[in-house]
Amino acid sequence: MMRKSYKIAVYPGDGIGVEVTVEAVKVLKAAEKVFGFALEMTSFDWGVAHWRRTGEVVPGDFLKTLQSFDAILLGALGAPAELPDHVTLKPLIQMRQGFEQYVCLRPAKLLPGVKTPLAGKRPGDIDLMVVRENSEGEYVSAGGRFKAGTPDEVAAETAIHTRKGVERILRYAFALADSRRRGLVMATKSNALKHSMVMWDEVFEAVRGDYPAVKAERFHVDALSMMFVARPEKFDVVVGSNLFGDILSDLAGGIVGGLGLLPSANINPEKAFPSLFEPVHGSAPDIAGKGIANPIGAIRAAAMMLDFLGEKTAAAAVEHAALDSLAAGQALTPDLGGTARTQDTGSDVAGRVRRAG
Repeated sequence: MMRKSYKIAVYPGDGIGVEVTVEAVKVLKAAEKVFGFALEMTSFDWGVAHWRRTGEVVPGDFLKTLQSFDAILLGALGAPAELPDHVTLKPLIQMRQGFEQYVCLRPAKLLPGVKTPLAGKRPGDIDLMVVRENSEGEYVSAGGRFKAGTPDEVAAETAIHTRKGVERILRYAFALADSRRRGLVMATKSNALKHSMVMWDEVFEAVRGDYPAVKAERFHVDALSMMFVARPEKFDVVVGSNLFGDILSDLAGGIVGGLGLLPSANINPEKAFPSLFEPVHGSAPDIAGKGIANPIGAIRAAAMMLDFLGEKTAAAAVEHAALDSLAAGQALTPDLGGTARTQDTGSDVAGRVRRAG
């Protein structure tokens, strides 16, 4: 019987992205051997290093290059000392939009062995999913600057929301909530944004009747941010626009111990294009090359990738191995109060995956 095989594009990127991706690949190779599937991984040295050589962060045809892959594993992007973030991050937005990765799924769960800045919260108290609309909204780049660099300069940025885009992300979020604890909250701001967010509110009301088992509510994003801190245990699935989802998912990361632990999936649910998986954290140039970056977020992103590909047993094993490593506390990186190096944490998780077989 032939093993299932998947084509994976590996895009380590910049800063600590390179370091944590090495560890995620190490864990994937362990899972590959134990669970009997094959990963054909091709690495692309795009990012600031590519820019130094060619003057471009990625080749002009990079989307065409990636289109034949089943999934993309991304490390992190950004090198602000050399290039502005809107340049280094542009390929990520191009992938999200060009590959119709309209779902950004970011789980935030308080894990064993991890401290939260919130008093009195224990593992299991916080377990939420932020579903971010990922292909339009505030990241469409509709706008411009007039009289740039003068005292009369004007900058305009217009968010573009389509009924199709809003409805499909809401239906995804409702279905996800229906499969979990059946609670859904939508972030809005219709008291101030009377066109875009009022449309979100209207579509929300039109869709909710198709999911009668889900308790669905709307909160203004400012009040919702406060409640994330005051009552995080209240939330199951939270859905919002591109900008609101971006902000809320980082806040969720903060209340469960830090962005170094969190994975993210950029999903094309129909699988017409490759989906992309990455840790939530950035490239952290201040610690790049020191060997102390936390690879858990990248490893858990790899687990989400396996789950999306259909290798659910392997995905669960990788996720459990990462959580067991955290709970054991013997391979914690400095951000979690330990002394382990990046490669030590990756090796610890990979070893646990091998033993799971």
